[in-house]
Amino acid sequence: MMDFSQIIPALPALTDGMLLTLRLLGLSVVGGVVLGTLLALARLSDRRVLSGLAKFYVNYFRSIPLLLVISWFYLVVPLIYNWLTGSFEPVGAFTSCLVAFVMFEAAYYAEIVRAGIQAIPKGQVNAAYALGMGYGQAMRLIVLPQAFRKMTPLFLQQSIILFQDTSLVYAVGLLDFLNTARSKGDIVGLPHEFLIFAGAVYFVISFGATLLVKRLQKRFAV
Repeated sequence: MMDFSQIIPALPALTDGMLLTLRLLGLSVVGGVVLGTLLALARLSDRRVLSGLAKFYVNYFRSIPLLLVISWFYLVVPLIYNWLTGSFEPVGAFTSCLVAFVMFEAAYYAEIVRAGIQAIPKGQVNAAYALGMGYGQAMRLIVLPQAFRKMTPLFLQQSIILFQDTSLVYAVGLLDFLNTARSKGDIVGLPHEFLIFAGAVYFVISFGATLLVKRLQKRFAV
């Protein structure tokens, strides 16, 4: 028979784990969108070298498992940091995972941004040029604001996937929500109950966010 009585005493630790998950999610989304936008602009550039490098980056990171990327950066980020700074201060697992998520998710956000930019009629860009705007001004003032409005549901959908993927940090021992639930379950001898509870929490958050995405898709539909 299932016994969920030990979950309430464990809520403070589970809350800390969820806060870490949400902090990792938020920073990864911001960093991924910024880097993804730069990659999208590079892919749309007329310069073949720049476009080719951006295309290689996107295709590469979209072709390898995220768990492998997390493991790589967990080992590589401290080495690069120590080489750049000349110090031997330890780099925490959170920082390594954050870099891994930003680099990995940027490849997916780049494709979303690129599709959003290409969905804007070229006539608007030509009109901006006719008004004396440069490429940077046209993108910043005309194209990107409209593109981001169209892309908001897709950004949120990708962020839901990222929220679920944060559970993979168990591989490097980071105590996110899922790993905390698993550890607490093992300590009190109720692993199944804690994993069921964690799954229910992930479902509620993900399902609620999915409903929000559907509402935004209807609202932003042209």
